[in-house]
Amino acid sequence: MELKDAAKEWKAGQFRPVYVLYGKDRYRMRQFVEALTDKLLPEDERELGIVKYDTSETPIEEAVAEADTMPFFASRKLVLIRDVSVLAAAQGKEGKLEHGTDSLIAYLKQPCESSVIVFQVMAEKLDERRKVVKLLKEQDALLAFQELQENELLQWTMKRAEEQGRKMGRDAAQLLLARTGTNMQQLAHEVDKLCLHAGSGGEIASGDVETLIASTVEEDVFALIDAMASLNVEKALKLYAELLLRREEPIKIAALIARQFRIMLQVKELEQHNYSQQQMAGQIGLHPYAVKLAAEKAKRFTAQTLGRHLSKLAELDYGMKTGRVDKTLGLELFLLSLAV
Repeated sequence: MELKDAAKEWKAGQFRPVYVLYGKDRYRMRQFVEALTDKLLPEDERELGIVKYDTSETPIEEAVAEADTMPFFASRKLVLIRDVSVLAAAQGKEGKLEHGTDSLIAYLKQPCESSVIVFQVMAEKLDERRKVVKLLKEQDALLAFQELQENELLQWTMKRAEEQGRKMGRDAAQLLLARTGTNMQQLAHEVDKLCLHAGSGGEIASGDVETLIASTVEEDVFALIDAMASLNVEKALKLYAELLLRREEPIKIAALIARQFRIMLQVKELEQHNYSQQQMAGQIGLHPYAVKLAAEKAKRFTAQTLGRHLSKLAELDYGMKTGRVDKTLGLELFLLSLAV
């Protein structure tokens, strides 16, 4: 099932007996549940009309029995099930509870008309070998919430501003994404803050993002590496001084620099095997947008240079932690060495 299809059905007053939400994007999963709740139940019925279960604590049979019971003092019943074991693909952990899925399979064949079950599966994939998952797939009850790609995130950001009567250009959205990262909850919060500043009918420019949204330590470290790779020593040392003024520990800064170099080295190695950025993201465990940024920065270095810098950082880390090297000065000298 596609999200747009579910929205069309709700608009027509039609609701599926079961929805199965899964994937990495938990923020949009929560949005889906909130939107369904708004459409399904009046506000004064929600306290009695919504029932929540967690399959790590409660057998699935209890949730099914609840869904199969007529609602009291509410027009419908919404049964929300947080699942980590019934439908989810194996994640190296076996659940402590035994779940009898036969009752769920029987319910799916003859569901209660006044109930809607929503599975919020805390896993990237479902276990499609299971009979119950196959049945849910046949009933078109599955909704995948995979992480949005860069262009989709930009479109989503600009649309959120548009929905509040503001205009946000692509440049401003890109800068916001660079500063906020790909966490959609944080992204939504910052968009709302910018909209409040712009006022009704206002426009959000890149300057507003620079003024109102603080850069992260990770972003500043990225900019610092970029400055040194471009032989812009003055800018790099200025960024380092700003990090110190914010009371960031040199050991932490060094660790973040090492992390970025490590990611760039992994990207370079995977590029040699013709991996796409999407495949790299899966291998490294990062969002594709972060991989794209790392790939752009990695072009300024050879694999050998990155390996050499990582070796120096390991030595510097040991020296700083054992007190053999002054932390502030030691990292400054390392940054200067990048421009050589």
